[in-house]
Amino acid sequence: MPLQLVTAPAGEPITLLEAKQHLRVDVDDDDALIGSLITAARQAAETITGRQLMTARWRLVLDAFPGALTMHVPSDAAFSLPGHAILIAKCPVQSLVSIEYLDMNGSLQLMPASDYVLDTACEPARLTPVFGKTWPTTLPQIGSVIVTFDAGYGPSSSVPEGLKSWIKLRVGSLYGHREEVAMLSRGRIDPLSFVDGLLDGYRVSLV
Repeated sequence: MPLQLVTAPAGEPITLLEAKQHLRVDVDDDDALIGSLITAARQAAETITGRQLMTARWRLVLDAFPGALTMHVPSDAAFSLPGHAILIAKCPVQSLVSIEYLDMNGSLQLMPASDYVLDTACEPARLTPVFGKTWPTTLPQIGSVIVTFDAGYGPSSSVPEGLKSWIKLRVGSLYGHREEVAMLSRGRIDPLSFVDGLLDGYRVSLV
């Protein structure tokens, strides 16, 4: 999915203090390192799950509006993925900022907010024209449609604990093994299989 990060999150889902308490680190010598590991772990969680944890602004770039010939919703279906729907895979979507497109003259146009509807009750979120409207005709050129939206859970207190627990565990692993290969002098250390399972319930499926 052609997603571009426009505005990065202003904070992290766990604080430096929370990470240090998890690591049982009392000194300040490694604060910068631990902070960078928190960011790396959060980015890894977002990549694996397809989610945005802290609020950020994203841009979805498409070559055209989808499903020009299937501009309808089945009347007998309680839930559907109509052919003209745009799926926004970065979840959860907070709000839609704008839909812009290149018209046949190559001019950038702003689609009125009253002409489309966003459904955030499902994941990925669905975006379609309102009843009685259709997607505009766009210039047949790559990158002709730009959908800008805000995604994320909001403040760190709203980020699910399962995701924050995984980040703490990943920070602990990165902090304890700072090189690509760990040299073990005694015995064998097996990974804890449940750790990555903490993310299973948060993975966004496009099917």
